[in-house]
Amino acid sequence: MALAINDTAPDFEAQTTEGKIKFHDWIGDKWAVLFSHPKDFTPVCTTELGYMAKIKPDFDKRGVKVIGLSVDPVERHAGWAADIKETQGFEPNYPMIGDVDYNVSKLYGMLPAAVSGDPAKRTAADNQTVRNVFIIGPDKKIKLILVYPMSVGRNFDEVLRVIDALQLNAKHKIATPVNWKQGDDVLIGGTVSDEDAKKLFPAGWKSPKPYIRIVPQPK
Repeated sequence: MALAINDTAPDFEAQTTEGKIKFHDWIGDKWAVLFSHPKDFTPVCTTELGYMAKIKPDFDKRGVKVIGLSVDPVERHAGWAADIKETQGFEPNYPMIGDVDYNVSKLYGMLPAAVSGDPAKRTAADNQTVRNVFIIGPDKKIKLILVYPMSVGRNFDEVLRVIDALQLNAKHKIATPVNWKQGDDVLIGGTVSDEDAKKLFPAGWKSPKPYIRIVPQPK
């Protein structure tokens, strides 16, 4: 069955560019982003890996760990990292999984269970469904799933925006409106009664409709 938001992120052991990991142990009490790639030495992913390395400090300050994945072996990742640094100005400063047995790709529903064989003989087109982003909380639950086609580069600024919203929601009973960004007004969550909202937001709220309750972003 396909994974969905609020499912427990499948645990796994894998070799990475920073050694062997057990995924849940690696996450620990942090948030995590797992983003996947159909093959090493592919053009769109090269730009993505470089940009992720550039903005990794923004993930660090939010307490978010970053890990990449490709079905190619870890040994090939080093050569790709050199190309990424040369062309993008930054090389990966986070672990990259070598998913040569397709275990992680299958666990996360990115490749069919029947896939097998030598990954070196598979093309990027064969693995085109391995273009996903998973945001995972400290509770090991999946908070967001994004799936991109091979021809469209991912927007990691949007991933940061979503993390900001998720972390705010985890601390306060709020939701964020369309195009929300840090500092904008937020919405009182729909599961919060007016009685409880008065305790949580004693300064009150703007309410253009009874079901829309707008408050400043909590500190």
